[in-house]
Amino acid sequence: MNFNLTSIILALIIGMILGAVLIFVVETIKNVNASKKAEKLLENAKKEADKHKRDALLELKEETYRLKQEADKEIKQKKEEVNNTETRLMQRETNLDKREEMLQKRDALLDERDNNLGVKQKELQEKEAKMDEMLKEEMQQLENISKLSRDKARDMIMKRVEEDMSLEITNYIKEKESEAKLVANEKARDLIVSSMQRYSEDVASEQTVSTITLPNDEMKGRLIGREGRNIRTIESVTGVDLIIDDTPEAIVISSFDPLRREIAKVTIETLIKDGRIHPSRIEEVYDKVEKDINNKITEMGQDALYKLGLTNVDADLVHLIGKLHFRTSYGQNALQHSIEVANLTGLMAGELGENVTLAKRAGLLHDIGKAIDFEMEGSHVEIGLDVAKKYKEDEVVINAIASHHGDEAQTSVISVLVQIADTLSAARPGARNDSLETYIKRLEQLEEIGNSFDGVDKAYAMQAGREIRVMVKPDEVDDTNSYKMARDIKEKIESEMQYPGTIKVTVIRETRAQEEAK
Repeated sequence: MNFNLTSIILALIIGMILGAVLIFVVETIKNVNASKKAEKLLENAKKEADKHKRDALLELKEETYRLKQEADKEIKQKKEEVNNTETRLMQRETNLDKREEMLQKRDALLDERDNNLGVKQKELQEKEAKMDEMLKEEMQQLENISKLSRDKARDMIMKRVEEDMSLEITNYIKEKESEAKLVANEKARDLIVSSMQRYSEDVASEQTVSTITLPNDEMKGRLIGREGRNIRTIESVTGVDLIIDDTPEAIVISSFDPLRREIAKVTIETLIKDGRIHPSRIEEVYDKVEKDINNKITEMGQDALYKLGLTNVDADLVHLIGKLHFRTSYGQNALQHSIEVANLTGLMAGELGENVTLAKRAGLLHDIGKAIDFEMEGSHVEIGLDVAKKYKEDEVVINAIASHHGDEAQTSVISVLVQIADTLSAARPGARNDSLETYIKRLEQLEEIGNSFDGVDKAYAMQAGREIRVMVKPDEVDDTNSYKMARDIKEKIESEMQYPGTIKVTVIRETRAQEEAK
């Protein structure tokens, strides 16, 4: 039993030893195989590295060769460019040398020519000196022969030539003056007629009364009010005279001021439509109507500017232009007159090649002072000048306002055209309320004043009484006295007559020399 156990134990120990030996042998064999594999891998890696190294060296050599080829090519191109540049510089240097040589030759020729000119100039001076001496000798001989000095001889010749030519010069000047006047008159007449034909506007005169139609006669009593308080309020608030008579279903508003008359008319018409007529309501409606009329005035100014094609006008000046609608001169509406003057001035300016827009502006504003001349002291010309300067109008417009009645000298063609258009607009038939009888009497009085002076042959009133032409006897009135007579006639007209606008006085003294050939 013990033997068997020992045998088993020995067998186990031997088995364990053999197992250990076997494991060691197996591990040794594995290590040997692994070393061989590692060596093989290292060998393969070394071969692969050598291969990559050879490939890299080959690529480096190829790149180096390529770069060398490009560098050689670039160096070759630069050498060619340098050679070309050197060739051009050499050629340019050659050309400069040739040009310098030509300039030197030219300078030599110029120096030679200057020397020749100097010699010739000296010869000419010597010849001129000899000529002067010969002329002096000849003049001396002529003076000795004629026994006259040079100055006396020249005076005699000039006097004779002047006597021979004076008549021809005088006749020539008269012919040219007559021709120029004829042409100028014809052109001016054609220009004015053409402008008047191209502009056509109805003539409308303003009255001093307005009529309001009533729905019934009972409304008259309501307008008068208890003990006349309504009519008194209307007249005191509006500043007009309200005429209520036996005319059926109508009342009349009378006032010299068209603006007051218009405000009163609209106020009364509004009261009639409303039906409530008492003093407080009258004042309330009047205030509202007054504001509405002021807005309407601005619209009228804007409408006038639109019709004329004018822009860049101050808002306050637009309002003043609109106020001209409610201003009259001898029954002629001032706004319509100003628009008409603007259109006529623009037409004539266009014919003459002047600034049409500026001409229309000057024509429209020439009477702007009339819009407020009843509110302040001074003539409408002075007030108009202040207004134009206040709103920085053009100098041409300012001069047109100042000179359209001849108060100042006209400094531009447009100022003259404004004066002409103003005269045409005011003088055409029907434009102003002036009865035929008054018109004829004024003309007769004007001619009587002209004929009342000594030495007057005939006197004619012309241009609708805006000009008087006085023909004097040349043997009784000389040129100096003709100027004095014109001033005396002007002063007598101013002291004895009443007339609208201005009257031009022209004294004509004509000398005629007549002979009869037989």
